[in-house]
Amino acid sequence: MINRRDNRDEGEDSQVSGVLVVDKPIGMTSHDVVDVIRRGTNIRRAGHTGTLDPRASGVLVILIGPAVRLSEFVSASDKRYHATLRLGSSTNTFDGEGVITSSASAANIDQEQFEHTLDQFVGEIQQVPPPYSAIKIKGRKAYEMARQGEEVILEPRTIHVYSLELLEWDPPEAVLDVFCSSGTYVRSLANDVGTSLGCGAHLVGLRRTQSGRFTLRDAISLNRLQEAFTARNWYRYLIPAAEALSHWPMVELDADQVELVRHGHRVPAEAGSNGWVRGVSEQGDLVALLELDEATMEWQPRKVFLS
Repeated sequence: MINRRDNRDEGEDSQVSGVLVVDKPIGMTSHDVVDVIRRGTNIRRAGHTGTLDPRASGVLVILIGPAVRLSEFVSASDKRYHATLRLGSSTNTFDGEGVITSSASAANIDQEQFEHTLDQFVGEIQQVPPPYSAIKIKGRKAYEMARQGEEVILEPRTIHVYSLELLEWDPPEAVLDVFCSSGTYVRSLANDVGTSLGCGAHLVGLRRTQSGRFTLRDAISLNRLQEAFTARNWYRYLIPAAEALSHWPMVELDADQVELVRHGHRVPAEAGSNGWVRGVSEQGDLVALLELDEATMEWQPRKVFLS
């Protein structure tokens, strides 16, 4: 469990920066959750780091204040899901909301065959996103085109499925643990597994259990968070921005170095340093993301978070 900030009595502060990890309920869009947090915190600068469909639940990472500038890095983090597939039919949306496009008996599919098929989808693979998705084609969203009956042709994308583990086998349904790279469509995975089995399949349940370094253990229910907004003690659930990229190496900056980095100046790097790091103050606050200039062995500030 990640250590959270102590309770604070002061009012909302537009300079507050950090992370709220929400256990998104079924029935809400990711943007709906962001709106609830904006109203509750009175901070307009907030955004999520990876859309969850309204029918899906689970870990939704919300960045607040200056921390929103971490979005491109946090959004690219790996994800983990519990996905429920129903064998025997395919739909045009690849999930339970769509119209059935084909069906076939799955009675002859046993657990061994199913798990063998799963093995084909582990590793670096090419995946075609669902036609009912928000991907834009010449400025238009794919799902808008699909709803109007237009043909939607999406190019395959390279994704990485690190593991596919069968958790429950209760034909015609199966529950999987899916550990994958950002950008993976679990709906497409369900559809592709069904195609390989020859009986069709679609997604009927999805719960995100991990996003980057955050898991359900770090998440708070939206109801509980709304109660904290009313009690004005929601700060207790705010995770420091530096934790959002805790898998990155960290360089601790002293007070003089913090001042330099705040103004965009470089600071010396130790021998053996490389790549990108988090620059963190002695108090644990995220100061900047730094990139090594190997020619000079100095840290160059790339994104500064302390004004």
